[in-house]
Amino acid sequence: MSDGSEAHAPTRRSSVGTLLLSRVLITWAEFLVVGFGGAVAGGAASGPPQLVVYFATVLAAVAVFMFNVDRLVAARMREAT
Repeated sequence: MSDGSEAHAPTRRSSVGTLLLSRVLITWAEFLVVGFGGAVAGGAASGPPQLVVYFATVLAAVAVFMFNVDRLVAARMREAT
């Protein structure tokens, strides 16, 4: 009852696992860049502009997270079809 698809299943799982690991590392690096950039920009500002820089940093961190999740979901959808 082997139709040949079972032979390709471990390869598919390892490629998705590798993609997940690399995407996690990329996301972590992007968070570091956004966080340090926001800290430098926030340290240079004071008062209300510092709050705006904080909000922009949080927004950028959420954008990084959502972009990387979207990339993972798109890759999963390509693998499924």
